Amino acid sequence: MAVDVLKRIPVREQDPKVRATNFEEVCYGYNQEEAMNEASRCIGCKQDKAKCITGCPVNINIPGFIAEVKEGNFEAAFKVIGESSALPAICGRVCPQESQCEGKCIRGLKGEPVSIGKLERFVADWAKENGIKPVPADSMNGKKVAVIGSGPAGLTCAGDLAKLGYDVTIFEALHKAGGVLSYGIPEFRLPKDAVVAKEIENVKSLGVKIETNVIIGKSVTIDELLEDEGFEAVFIGSGAGLPMFMNIPGENANGVFSANEYLTRNNLMKAFRDDYATPIARGKKVAVVGGGNVAMDAARTALRLGAEVHVIYRRSEEELPARKEEVHHAKEEGIIFDLLTNPTEILVDENGWVKGIKCIKMELGEPDASGRRRPVAVEGSDFEIEVDTVIMSLGTSPNPLISSTTIGLDTNKRKCIVANEDNGQTSKTAVFAGGDAVTGAATVILAMGAGKAAAKGIHEFLSNK
Repeated sequence: MAVDVLKRIPVREQDPKVRATNFEEVCYGYNQEEAMNEASRCIGCKQDKAKCITGCPVNINIPGFIAEVKEGNFEAAFKVIGESSALPAICGRVCPQESQCEGKCIRGLKGEPVSIGKLERFVADWAKENGIKPVPADSMNGKKVAVIGSGPAGLTCAGDLAKLGYDVTIFEALHKAGGVLSYGIPEFRLPKDAVVAKEIENVKSLGVKIETNVIIGKSVTIDELLEDEGFEAVFIGSGAGLPMFMNIPGENANGVFSANEYLTRNNLMKAFRDDYATPIARGKKVAVVGGGNVAMDAARTALRLGAEVHVIYRRSEEELPARKEEVHHAKEEGIIFDLLTNPTEILVDENGWVKGIKCIKMELGEPDASGRRRPVAVEGSDFEIEVDTVIMSLGTSPNPLISSTTIGLDTNKRKCIVANEDNGQTSKTAVFAGGDAVTGAATVILAMGAGKAAAKGIHEFLSNK
């Protein structure tokens, strides 16, 4: 088949009407022929000049792995990716490639950029199907490192340190490893057993141990890990799981949820499955307040649970922070977008349950600190939407438990841990941090980049100790 180098090879997806009724993965990914054809579109920039590499927070040798895919050398491609990333099957699915590696792709200057994320996913899935595992360290150095949190930052940091010969133990507060990968991202975007669990097994195959149901700050403190448990360094990758609310009237009504709780019930605790007893609100009309990826996840989950769903966002579509792909999928599936709209009150019936949401129309004024135009209320434009469930998706901040139980660990005004961006070093000796615990809620790949930087920082610290 002749390949038009200016156009991407289309990726197969479930029909929108079908997928809106199930939790199976939306995107089917490439087969071998499609992957090799897409790889042939890459112009093969030299590694020291490839802008796609600089656009990747973990600096994968993208031209290198794509060159191997082009020739059908999929195991070699997996090894190239594995030098930089511990979670390629996850990143290939949920990274915002359009604003990172693909956004810098030279092919995209004339034509469409190479589908780097879909190729990464193909390679990782091929390796999984063919039993290819990452290569562990030749020998151990006898030094113990504790990692707090088994999300993308923690798994990346642990994997990189294990490859360097460290004895690494991850402590996870929940009963299942994965962090936001397990509780936050829905099955239809990121399958838990087929993808997340397999990636975690790959990290464990490097020698990393994972202890679940350990709450750092309650079960054991960081000081106890360092002083009593024999760990020589600690990495904090505990994420940002504390939800934010609007503080508007009616927000404490029955039927109001944080997106965190709603998605955790569905994703981690499998409320969507008939063989699980996890309760979840199956509203008939649901309002999701917010415009990020988490809002899209909550909205598309509610739709699959049988609801008519409204996404309420105070800016225009151009300012939606969610990935364009997720917005596109949501629209295809029938999600209603009420843009330039802001809630002012949640309406409550005599029994304390949500019966509607009062909103006001907005218009865009001058740009604010984020660079986006500030939404301004249009006087006299109040209106109501009849709903029985409201899901607040307004961002998250770190849980203060770790910082409040660790002497000498500095935080900023947002309760985020203060850490050096280059090496993860915090104000406390031998304690490093990265990911959402430092930045507040961000992306999987940025958390991985922070975990990678911290692993390098810990290695330098312990090598010079």
